Amino acid sequence: MAAAESTSLSPNQAEEPPKLSDLLDRGWKLYEEVDTTNDPIAATHIQVKIKRGITQLEEATRMVAQLDLFSRNEELEEVTTTDLKYLMLPVLLGALTMKQVNLAKRLEQVQIARCYYLDFLKRCKEYNISKFELPKTNENSAGTLEEESANGPPKPPDLIAMATVRAAKIERYTQRKNTEAKLSEIKAAVDSGQADDEIVRDFYILNLRKWIVVSLEEIESIDQEMGILTRMDVLKQSSAEPSQSKRPPMKPFILTKDAVQARVFGAGYPSLPTMSVDDWYEQHRKKNALPDQGIPRSTEDVDAEEREQEEKEKRVENDDEEALQKARDWDNWKDTHQRGYGNRKNMG
Repeated sequence: MAAAESTSLSPNQAEEPPKLSDLLDRGWKLYEEVDTTNDPIAATHIQVKIKRGITQLEEATRMVAQLDLFSRNEELEEVTTTDLKYLMLPVLLGALTMKQVNLAKRLEQVQIARCYYLDFLKRCKEYNISKFELPKTNENSAGTLEEESANGPPKPPDLIAMATVRAAKIERYTQRKNTEAKLSEIKAAVDSGQADDEIVRDFYILNLRKWIVVSLEEIESIDQEMGILTRMDVLKQSSAEPSQSKRPPMKPFILTKDAVQARVFGAGYPSLPTMSVDDWYEQHRKKNALPDQGIPRSTEDVDAEEREQEEKEKRVENDDEEALQKARDWDNWKDTHQRGYGNRKNMG
């Protein structure tokens, strides 16, 4: 009977809600596994771990809100060491959310992650854990993007502002490296459970300071990515709109008749022929003015030209005054005129 009762109690014991500290530790451990893995972040088993870690941390966040562990009216010294680590819940949620891979919901994911990071920074600012400037809110960033798009092309960068931002990044990088070096020194003692309360408290405060630097850097990257994603959405919407009706493509045509040719070129086109080849030939045939068209001349024509040339030569040889005078005039004319002078046959 006792065995039966113990058996019936085991399911109820298994359904007991997990403790708050266990939820945080599991979510934190899952983040470290995902952050240090060599597998692709888009792998299915990695995304399953990310989703599981987000679920654990979201449940822990609800429990912290119900227990009302933190108050804006208290100082950092008033927060117990065991409660300090729960300040990291929003930043771990933001880090895991940024590792989700879903292109269709990417803009929504980065917006949620930014809210987590900003919430973490506000709490750290209230407790004065570290000195830093809070980044702009989402509303201010959206307004800035709208103003830039309304004002046309962006203005040239301010070199002084760029140098200031660069110096701040270098300082944050140095702080992060120093903090991580101190964390590595005491982490082993905290994990073993042999560290005293002061070391454990320093461990959590150092983690908070490290994540402050990470959050500031992540918000800068998120703001840049949000601007790109917003512009991409605008381009997609504009491309999805119905485009203006386009004219149908011109059909190719072939000139087959004079009437078609006249309609295409118009009456005043410089190269438009006034008659066909057949009409031109018929017109010249009627006038008995047909050219030879490359047909070889008869032997009679050739003999007549040869006889005429021989007679001219004979007259010159017989001292024909008229022929001699023509020959002299021709020679004198060739001396004063270049060859081809007056030939306008091939000129344009």
